[in-house]
Amino acid sequence: MNHAQRLSIGGCVQGVGFRPYIYRLAHSFQLTGWVRNNAGTVEIHAEGSAERIDAFAQAIFSRPPPTAQGHLLVRATVSAERGTAFIILSSVNGGVRQASVPLDLASCSDCVAELREPLARRYRYPFINCTQCGPRYTIIEDLPYDRDNTTLIDFKLCRACGAEYSNPLDRRFHAQPLACADCGPALFWCTADGTRAKESLALAAAVDALRAGGIVALRGVGGYHLLCDAGNDSAVLRLRQRKGRPAKPLAVMIPWAGEDGLAGVRQIANFGALESASLLGASRPIVVLERKPRIPLCRSIAPNLRDIGVMLPYSPLHHLLLEDFGAPVVATSGNVRGEPVLTDPEEAQARLAFIADGFLHHNRPIARSAEDPVARRIGDAVRPLRMGRGTAPIEIKLAVRIDKPTLAVGAYQKSTIALAFGSRAIVSPHLGDQSSPRGRAIFKQTIADLQKLYGIRAERVMHDAHPGVPATRWALECDLPATAVWHHHAHASAVAGEYGRSTPLLCFTWDGQGVGPDHTLWGGEALLGSPGCWRRVASFLPFKLPGGERAAREPWRTALSMCWQSGLHWPAGAARDETLLRHAFDRGINSPSTTSVGRLFDAAAALIGVCMVSSFEGEAATQLEALCEPLEGSQPIAMPLLKDGQGIWRSDWTALFTTVLDGTRTQANRAALFHSSLAHALLAQALAAREESRVNSVALAGGVFQNRVLTEHVMRLLEVEGFEVLVPKALPLNDAAISFGQLIEGEMLHATPV
Repeated sequence: MNHAQRLSIGGCVQGVGFRPYIYRLAHSFQLTGWVRNNAGTVEIHAEGSAERIDAFAQAIFSRPPPTAQGHLLVRATVSAERGTAFIILSSVNGGVRQASVPLDLASCSDCVAELREPLARRYRYPFINCTQCGPRYTIIEDLPYDRDNTTLIDFKLCRACGAEYSNPLDRRFHAQPLACADCGPALFWCTADGTRAKESLALAAAVDALRAGGIVALRGVGGYHLLCDAGNDSAVLRLRQRKGRPAKPLAVMIPWAGEDGLAGVRQIANFGALESASLLGASRPIVVLERKPRIPLCRSIAPNLRDIGVMLPYSPLHHLLLEDFGAPVVATSGNVRGEPVLTDPEEAQARLAFIADGFLHHNRPIARSAEDPVARRIGDAVRPLRMGRGTAPIEIKLAVRIDKPTLAVGAYQKSTIALAFGSRAIVSPHLGDQSSPRGRAIFKQTIADLQKLYGIRAERVMHDAHPGVPATRWALECDLPATAVWHHHAHASAVAGEYGRSTPLLCFTWDGQGVGPDHTLWGGEALLGSPGCWRRVASFLPFKLPGGERAAREPWRTALSMCWQSGLHWPAGAARDETLLRHAFDRGINSPSTTSVGRLFDAAAALIGVCMVSSFEGEAATQLEALCEPLEGSQPIAMPLLKDGQGIWRSDWTALFTTVLDGTRTQANRAALFHSSLAHALLAQALAAREESRVNSVALAGGVFQNRVLTEHVMRLLEVEGFEVLVPKALPLNDAAISFGQLIEGEMLHATPV
């Protein structure tokens, strides 16, 4: 007897070869019927014996394509259509609420091997791909994921490519970005003065420019890279000077080498199995690794730091260029400082002309920009520091159901946006800050993009409580009901939301700063409770920031403040004109109060003599971390913990900074003491909170915990005392998680009775 069932599969099942996989699987079970894309899902109609259909349904999730992540939405018995074969039908448009946008995938091993094979049809073709690799998110214009809904719509398949596309036994069966040199995108080279090279000579011209010490702007998957020879000091320094990036570390792309591709990485860095898996994963992020003492790369790539950001080639174009050049290259974002990465050739040629000596363009349109993701091992996991190409948009399953489609617009720096509907939350890639017109334009474009791709129209918006954040101003002007969420409450709720926790947590939210409910600048808080119901239970003794926002860029200001407030003398401070600043400090003029641990790091770095002025966010803290000697041998300085008049436990940092100023100790020793003392201060606060509330689960959130030395020490101390420790794994610890936290916190605020 012929039975028929209809199955609907949700999740990441488009752009990963899922329909060809289902086609072959159905044939192996001798079933008839069809498979098709239905907006964001894959729909299957299977006919045959009941036993074979059951076996087929069970096998679907047993050996899917490597990058597929599907789940069963519906399985129902339907009327038989009595077809004679199993086929792939054309896609249909339907309800897109189950859509999952496919992510950009690094070149697979099969395509890389074919790229290098002289007899292959796509030998050295820089846009080779198949169902298991290639661009996705950056070329999609709409769902369902079909070629006509991508930026490749104007590249018509040649006869040979068309045959591969239609052959169920070919790995390019229904590969939407499919192309070859006869029908697909092509490279072209142009110098800053407009000189052009023929298509066949474009890659060679770029390699020649790198060998000559030049800076090359290369159009990649999600935008432009700025490249130069990582072993050429003058080239690296020229890139820094032209880009206005004097000290911020630069990422390095290493040629694929050895059996596993990592031979080149092993020459410059120490790393373990966790980092290896991340380096070789489908997203190919920049992974922050411990640099070996003597390596053939310029020290100016990551000045004064122990670590270096490393990535492997992830597109066929990068593979070809690195193989031809034969050495590592600096690969940094092709943008004007502070703006999102550029994607359009004409705009890049115009706006990067003062940086790049030449441009390696291609004519495959980029639908939306995507920065390279960045990750770092902290504790037992490689954790994201920046979401981007291949890692976002990321979907997080919610423990609570969102009744109204909700948009959250995030923070000012490291911004992302988030969209929630039903039990799903979608967090965008890194958008940068919104200080520039282009940054604000990309922010608005991403809001429109996510709603279009997921077929959702937001009915309300969550935003930061600070009225000066551009995203907040947008939210208040967008004609949707708006809810303000406090910055650190969003940090805490992001961790709770990622782990699906509704029971009480003690969440330490340590960062640069954000406005708290008392309208002071927070940044060193312990919040007790759950989303929608956080209570501040611990913090640090407040201190002033002379000059307000300038203190974040000039750590010496905070250092002076600590000395003035605690009666300490800082000899280096006398070299500056203190009179007007002290006058303003004493009278509270442009000297807001804060509890920011990020600013404590700034002050310590200045007092130790590591960093007086920061050229990028977090510079002082990263240099202080790099300076540390091992913490195991350092005796922490006890910070008295006392309750204030509001019942908040306060750690007094005065004794710590007395030791930080002790010039008889080495810089490395003082840096280690500072880290160790902060970790023990956190432990003391956690123990005091547990004594009062019995809470035993501790969460960590905020950019300060990107510091591996501090965070791993904190985790060890807490675990020894029997605490459960929750550290984000899906989203960054920094402000990139704020949009997700706004969704969680804002929803619970609406659900909480007034």
